[in-house]
Amino acid sequence: MRALPRSRRLLTGLAAAVLTLGLAGCGGGSSSTQCGLDGCTVTFPRSGDASVSVLGVEARLVGVENDVAEIQVAGQQVRVPVGGQTEAGGFTVGVERVTDAEVVVRVRP
Repeated sequence: MRALPRSRRLLTGLAAAVLTLGLAGCGGGSSSTQCGLDGCTVTFPRSGDASVSVLGVEARLVGVENDVAEIQVAGQQVRVPVGGQTEAGGFTVGVERVTDAEVVVRVRP
């Protein structure tokens, strides 16, 4: 008889863990975020000032000029060309692509 209540507790705990991990990389506003074990991919709208919370820090697209994105991560502002990467606030920040509509950034611990 104890198996049923215990299995319910396990399922409840598992569901809570999945929800917590899923929400840990949530984006903000019109940005979208997908996180995995090796970091997060953030898609920012190219127009406007957008920010998200990823890996416990704020990441913000400041602007784009000539396929170079200016990004702020954990309070440190960097400029990264498409296909390039650099360090910012203890994270590796890379720009995967820039289009007329969006900027795709990869943030890794």
